[in-house]
Amino acid sequence: MPRMPQEARVAVKVWDLPVRLFHWILVLLLTFQYVSGKIGGGFMVWHVYSGYGVLVLVLFRIFWGFAGSTHARFASFLKGPAAALHFARRLLLRRAVPQVGYNPLGGWMVVALLTLLALQAASGLFANDGLVGGPLAALVSLEVSDRVSLFHRWNFKVLLVLAGVHVAASLYHWLAMKDDLIVAMFTGVKRVPESAARERREAPRDETPRRVASRENASAYFASSWRALALFVAALAIVYLVVQRPA
Repeated sequence: MPRMPQEARVAVKVWDLPVRLFHWILVLLLTFQYVSGKIGGGFMVWHVYSGYGVLVLVLFRIFWGFAGSTHARFASFLKGPAAALHFARRLLLRRAVPQVGYNPLGGWMVVALLTLLALQAASGLFANDGLVGGPLAALVSLEVSDRVSLFHRWNFKVLLVLAGVHVAASLYHWLAMKDDLIVAMFTGVKRVPESAARERREAPRDETPRRVASRENASAYFASSWRALALFVAALAIVYLVVQRPA
C-alpha cells in the first residue's frame, strides 16, 4: 500500500520540563539499578537508595498525570483497546494519523511502564539479597521476603523487555514515520504536520478536536513549575514516611 503524501511540519511545544526530567532521570536510575544489581555487594546499599528515587519519580508522574500539563495528563491520551489496535494497524502500514501528544499505543505504554515501575519499587521495599534487605523486609517473614525478592527479579526482566519495546517503537517512529520522539523528549518540541498544529491553535475550546484518535486538546495548557515542585515534594515526603521503619 503506498504511503500518504508527506505534509510540511512545524515546531510545536509539547512536553513540559517536568515530563522531560522525569523521563531522563528515570533512565539514569534504571541503568544504575541494573548495574548495581548485577555487581551486588556494597553496591546494593546504593541500589536500595536509587530504588527510593524510582518510587518518588513514579508517584510524582502519577500526580502529574492528573494535575500536570495538557499532554502529560492521562485524560489527554488514554483510549480503549479498539482505538489502540486501529492505530497499530495504521502505524504498521505507515499511514497513522500524526499525533501532537502521545498516540493511543504510546499512552498505554506509559501506563504499562508506570505500573511495572511501581511494582518494582514497592516489591524492593520488602525484598532481600541475603545481605541487604529493603527497609520493610523486617515486617514480613523471611519466606515472604524471599518470594517478593523472586518477583522483584522477574518483574525487572519484564520491565527491561517493555523498555526495549519502547525504544524500538521510538526508533520506528524516527526512521519510518519521520517523527523524532527521542529529540522531542530532550527539547520538549515536536515537529508535527502543519494541519495538526493549526487545529490546536485555532480550534475553539468548546469544539470537539478532529483528531479524536488521541483525544488531543485543541489548546495546550502548561502547568506551573511551582505546582510540579510541590507535587514532587509531596511524593518525596510520602516515600520518606513509608521507608522509615516503625519504632
